[in-house]
Amino acid sequence: MNDTTMSSETEDFAQSVADSFSSFLLALREIAREGDVGPAISLLLLEISQISLAGARLGAQRDFEPREQYQPDVGPESDLDELRMRLAAMLDNLDTYSYVFDPYVPDMVESQLSDDLTSIASDLETGLRHYRQGDVPEALWWWQFSYVSSWGNLAGVTLNALLSVVAHDRLDTEFSGEDEEVAAANEMLDEGETLST
Repeated sequence: MNDTTMSSETEDFAQSVADSFSSFLLALREIAREGDVGPAISLLLLEISQISLAGARLGAQRDFEPREQYQPDVGPESDLDELRMRLAAMLDNLDTYSYVFDPYVPDMVESQLSDDLTSIASDLETGLRHYRQGDVPEALWWWQFSYVSSWGNLAGVTLNALLSVVAHDRLDTEFSGEDEEVAAANEMLDEGETLST
Protein backbone atom coordinates (compact mmCIF):
# COMPACT_ATOMS: atom_id res chain seq x y z
CA MET A 1 0.00 0.00 0.00
CA ASN A 2 1.47 3.36 -1.01
CA ASP A 3 1.59 6.27 1.42
CA THR A 4 -0.11 9.08 -0.47
CA THR A 5 1.27 11.69 1.98
CA MET A 6 4.86 10.82 1.09
CA SER A 7 6.65 13.58 -0.81
CA SER A 8 7.95 12.95 -4.29
CA GLU A 9 11.44 13.75 -2.99
CA THR A 10 11.17 10.94 -0.41
CA GLU A 11 9.80 8.57 -3.06
CA ASP A 12 12.74 9.41 -5.34
CA PHE A 13 15.13 8.84 -2.44
CA ALA A 14 13.54 5.47 -1.69
CA GLN A 15 13.81 4.48 -5.36
CA SER A 16 17.50 5.42 -5.40
CA VAL A 17 18.18 3.38 -2.25
CA ALA A 18 16.18 0.41 -3.58
CA ASP A 19 18.13 0.51 -6.87
CA SER A 20 21.44 0.56 -5.00
CA PHE A 21 20.48 -2.37 -2.79
CA SER A 22 19.02 -4.40 -5.67
CA SER A 23 22.25 -3.88 -7.60
CA PHE A 24 24.29 -5.04 -4.60
CA LEU A 25 22.26 -8.24 -4.20
CA LEU A 26 22.56 -9.08 -7.91
CA ALA A 27 26.31 -8.39 -7.88
CA LEU A 28 26.88 -10.41 -4.70
CA ARG A 29 25.11 -13.44 -6.17
CA GLU A 30 27.06 -13.12 -9.42
CA ILE A 31 30.40 -12.78 -7.60
CA ALA A 32 29.61 -15.88 -5.52
CA ARG A 33 28.50 -17.78 -8.64
CA GLU A 34 31.71 -16.91 -10.53
CA GLY A 35 33.81 -18.06 -7.57
CA ASP A 36 37.01 -16.29 -8.66
CA VAL A 37 38.54 -14.70 -5.57
CA GLY A 38 40.99 -12.49 -7.52
CA PRO A 39 38.50 -10.07 -9.07
CA ALA A 40 35.95 -10.78 -6.32
CA ILE A 41 37.87 -8.85 -3.66
CA SER A 42 37.97 -5.66 -5.75
CA LEU A 43 34.34 -6.06 -6.82
CA LEU A 44 33.19 -6.64 -3.24
CA LEU A 45 35.16 -3.58 -2.14
CA LEU A 46 33.32 -1.51 -4.75
CA GLU A 47 29.89 -2.97 -3.96
CA ILE A 48 30.23 -2.52 -0.19
CA SER A 49 31.41 1.07 -0.74
CA GLN A 50 28.30 1.82 -2.79
CA ILE A 51 25.82 0.45 -0.26
CA SER A 52 27.74 2.20 2.53
CA LEU A 53 27.07 5.49 0.75
CA ALA A 54 23.36 4.65 0.51
CA GLY A 55 23.40 3.68 4.19
CA ALA A 56 25.08 6.93 5.18
CA ARG A 57 22.40 8.81 3.27
CA LEU A 58 19.76 6.86 5.23
CA GLY A 59 21.53 7.61 8.50
CA ALA A 60 21.63 11.33 7.72
CA GLN A 61 17.86 11.50 7.13
CA ARG A 62 15.24 12.32 9.73
CA ASP A 63 14.03 9.21 11.52
CA PHE A 64 11.60 7.28 9.37
CA GLU A 65 8.60 6.00 11.32
CA PRO A 66 6.86 2.69 10.63
CA ARG A 67 3.12 2.94 10.08
CA GLU A 68 2.42 0.06 12.46
CA GLN A 69 3.94 -1.11 15.73
CA TYR A 70 4.78 -4.52 14.31
CA GLN A 71 6.55 -5.18 11.03
CA PRO A 72 4.09 -6.36 8.36
CA ASP A 73 4.55 -9.90 7.10
CA VAL A 74 6.24 -10.01 3.72
CA GLY A 75 6.54 -13.76 3.50
CA PRO A 76 9.42 -16.08 4.31
CA GLU A 77 12.98 -14.84 4.06
CA SER A 78 15.05 -16.00 1.12
CA ASP A 79 17.31 -18.94 1.77
CA LEU A 80 20.75 -17.37 1.56
CA ASP A 81 22.63 -20.43 2.82
CA GLU A 82 23.88 -21.42 -0.63
CA LEU A 83 25.14 -17.86 -1.19
CA ARG A 84 26.98 -17.96 2.15
CA MET A 85 28.59 -21.33 1.38
CA ARG A 86 29.69 -20.20 -2.09
CA LEU A 87 31.27 -17.07 -0.63
CA ALA A 88 33.01 -19.08 2.11
CA ALA A 89 34.41 -21.55 -0.44
CA MET A 90 35.60 -18.75 -2.72
CA LEU A 91 37.19 -16.66 0.05
CA ASP A 92 38.79 -19.73 1.67
CA ASN A 93 41.60 -18.57 4.01
CA LEU A 94 40.57 -14.90 3.59
CA ASP A 95 37.12 -15.57 5.04
CA THR A 96 37.97 -15.30 8.76
CA TYR A 97 39.05 -11.89 10.03
CA SER A 98 39.17 -9.91 13.29
CA TYR A 99 37.80 -6.49 14.09
CA VAL A 100 36.77 -4.21 16.94
CA PHE A 101 32.98 -4.38 17.19
CA ASP A 102 32.59 -1.14 19.13
CA PRO A 103 35.49 1.35 19.00
CA TYR A 104 34.42 2.68 22.41
CA VAL A 105 34.61 -0.83 23.91
CA PRO A 106 37.79 -2.15 22.26
CA ASP A 107 37.23 -5.90 22.34
CA MET A 108 38.35 -7.92 19.33
CA VAL A 109 35.76 -10.04 17.55
CA GLU A 110 36.43 -12.80 15.04
CA SER A 111 34.02 -13.17 12.15
CA GLN A 112 33.68 -14.50 8.61
CA LEU A 113 33.26 -12.30 5.56
CA SER A 114 30.86 -14.85 4.09
CA ASP A 115 28.58 -14.65 7.15
CA ASP A 116 28.71 -10.87 7.32
CA LEU A 117 28.07 -10.33 3.60
CA THR A 118 25.12 -12.71 3.79
CA SER A 119 23.76 -10.94 6.87
CA ILE A 120 23.97 -7.59 5.05
CA ALA A 121 22.19 -9.14 2.07
CA SER A 122 19.42 -10.44 4.33
CA ASP A 123 18.82 -7.02 5.90
CA LEU A 124 18.74 -5.27 2.53
CA GLU A 125 16.47 -7.89 1.01
CA THR A 126 13.93 -7.58 3.85
CA GLY A 127 13.57 -3.88 3.06
CA LEU A 128 13.32 -4.62 -0.65
CA ARG A 129 10.45 -7.02 -0.05
CA HIS A 130 8.54 -4.23 1.75
CA TYR A 131 9.45 -1.82 -1.05
CA ARG A 132 8.32 -4.17 -3.84
CA GLN A 133 4.99 -4.66 -2.08
CA GLY A 134 4.48 -0.90 -2.22
CA ASP A 135 5.14 -0.24 1.48
CA VAL A 136 7.76 2.48 1.01
CA PRO A 137 7.55 3.90 4.57
CA GLU A 138 8.19 0.46 6.07
CA ALA A 139 11.07 -0.18 3.66
CA LEU A 140 12.73 3.13 4.54
CA TRP A 141 12.19 2.56 8.26
CA TRP A 142 13.64 -0.97 8.05
CA TRP A 143 16.66 0.03 5.99
CA GLN A 144 17.44 2.94 8.31
CA PHE A 145 16.88 0.92 11.50
CA SER A 146 18.92 -2.07 10.31
CA TYR A 147 21.68 0.24 9.01
CA VAL A 148 22.12 1.81 12.45
CA SER A 149 21.66 -1.42 14.40
CA SER A 150 23.32 -4.03 12.20
CA TRP A 151 24.40 -3.86 8.61
CA GLY A 152 26.04 -0.43 8.71
CA ASN A 153 28.66 -1.68 11.15
CA LEU A 154 29.09 -4.93 9.23
CA ALA A 155 29.57 -3.00 5.99
CA GLY A 156 32.24 -0.88 7.66
CA VAL A 157 34.23 -3.80 9.04
CA THR A 158 33.93 -5.90 5.86
CA LEU A 159 35.06 -2.88 3.84
CA ASN A 160 38.09 -2.56 6.12
CA ALA A 161 38.86 -6.28 5.82
CA LEU A 162 38.60 -6.19 2.02
CA LEU A 163 40.76 -3.06 1.86
CA SER A 164 43.32 -4.82 4.05
CA VAL A 165 43.45 -7.73 1.57
CA VAL A 166 43.99 -5.28 -1.31
CA ALA A 167 46.65 -3.36 0.65
CA HIS A 168 48.59 -6.53 1.49
CA ASP A 169 48.38 -7.66 -2.11
CA ARG A 170 49.63 -4.36 -3.50
CA LEU A 171 52.04 -3.20 -0.82
CA ASP A 172 53.64 -6.43 0.39
CA THR A 173 54.88 -7.33 -3.11
CA GLU A 174 58.62 -7.24 -3.60
CA PHE A 175 59.74 -5.46 -6.74
CA SER A 176 62.10 -7.91 -8.42
CA GLY A 177 63.37 -5.34 -10.94
CA GLU A 178 64.43 -2.81 -8.32
CA ASP A 179 67.97 -4.19 -7.83
CA GLU A 180 68.63 -4.14 -11.58
CA GLU A 181 67.37 -0.54 -11.84
CA VAL A 182 69.60 0.60 -8.97
CA ALA A 183 72.61 -1.18 -10.50
CA ALA A 184 71.94 0.43 -13.89
CA ALA A 185 71.60 3.89 -12.29
CA ASN A 186 74.89 3.41 -10.38
CA GLU A 187 76.62 2.31 -13.57
CA MET A 188 75.42 5.44 -15.38
CA LEU A 189 76.68 7.62 -12.52
CA ASP A 190 80.06 5.88 -12.57
CA GLU A 191 80.34 6.43 -16.34
CA GLY A 192 79.44 10.09 -15.86
CA GLU A 193 82.17 10.52 -13.27
CA THR A 194 84.75 8.82 -15.54
CA LEU A 195 83.88 11.14 -18.44
CA SER A 196 84.14 14.27 -16.32
CA THR A 197 87.69 13.42 -15.13
